[in-house]
Amino acid sequence: MASPSSPEHDSTSSTDDQRPAPATAWGPASGVGSLPGTDPAEAVRLVVGELPDLAHLPELPARGPGADMLGRSAALLVDVYVDLTPAGWRLVPRPGRDLQRAVEFLARDLDALHDVAADWTGPFKVQATGPWTLAAGLERTRGDRAVTDAGARRDIAQSLAEGLRAHVAEVAARLPGAEVIVQFDEPSLPAVLMGGLPTQSGFGKLAAVEAQVVQEELAGFLAALGSRTVVHCCAPRAPLGLLRASGADAVSFDHGLVQDLDAVGTAVDAGTHLFLGVVPGTGTGLPAPKATATRLQAWWNELGFPAEDLHRSVTLTPACGLAGATPAYARGALAHVREAAKYLLPD
Repeated sequence: MASPSSPEHDSTSSTDDQRPAPATAWGPASGVGSLPGTDPAEAVRLVVGELPDLAHLPELPARGPGADMLGRSAALLVDVYVDLTPAGWRLVPRPGRDLQRAVEFLARDLDALHDVAADWTGPFKVQATGPWTLAAGLERTRGDRAVTDAGARRDIAQSLAEGLRAHVAEVAARLPGAEVIVQFDEPSLPAVLMGGLPTQSGFGKLAAVEAQVVQEELAGFLAALGSRTVVHCCAPRAPLGLLRASGADAVSFDHGLVQDLDAVGTAVDAGTHLFLGVVPGTGTGLPAPKATATRLQAWWNELGFPAEDLHRSVTLTPACGLAGATPAYARGALAHVREAAKYLLPD
């Protein structure tokens, strides 16, 4: 695997012939996942209204434990159980009340999806915590992180893949006209690779996991799903080269944090779609959509790709989830990425 900073991409020699066209459209704009509020039907109405080409199943962590990123994804696990402790979510031998609450939240979301959007056609996105971030966030019975144990990582990844296949089938049954895309959130991945996760005591750091191990395990996980996949990492130093080499169909990142143009160019050359986070997840104001589009056009030109390829190669999103935003800002952020994407279309 070439490193993200390798010179294998020559931005001055890129042509349409070098990059395979995507098999199907991704949609010009979408959301990352989470929204403020606690009403799943209202949240679904918001995303299908503001994101008519690539809506997603909203996540509402304000509902409490079980609706948070880890608890929600734990509800997808098959024959692997968790419970909530004062220190966070922990692997346990049998399911309990906390896991049941997470399962019920997800069931309500699916009911709301059917009630509001049963006639949806085209791509539709669901989100889950990725296997590395999930293993980094779950504790084993003795209190250490599951990510430190290869067997625990394997069990979590296999269980999550099985649960997600079932989840995709449930969403598809409620939206018969949809193609379900799966997004994996991996905010902990840079810390896993760089040895930045704290130990149980909090006084030390866990050892870094070799990039080759991370790539191989993630590649096996993605290959087991049978759906188009997006891997989202809005943390600094998102490992775009590794995610591309793992087989992700698209990579999602905070546009303002990624400075390695070689890694971005190599991904585009390989036909990997880009989900660009172009506005913050929280705030009080937004720029004009045309200003955002102009900034992206200048960046694309710096990469050296034809201007007419930009709208086909990117999907615009907020930089991260919107759970911490006000309802007005969240609605404005989704409208912003939709409108900014229109300015990327060729004249």
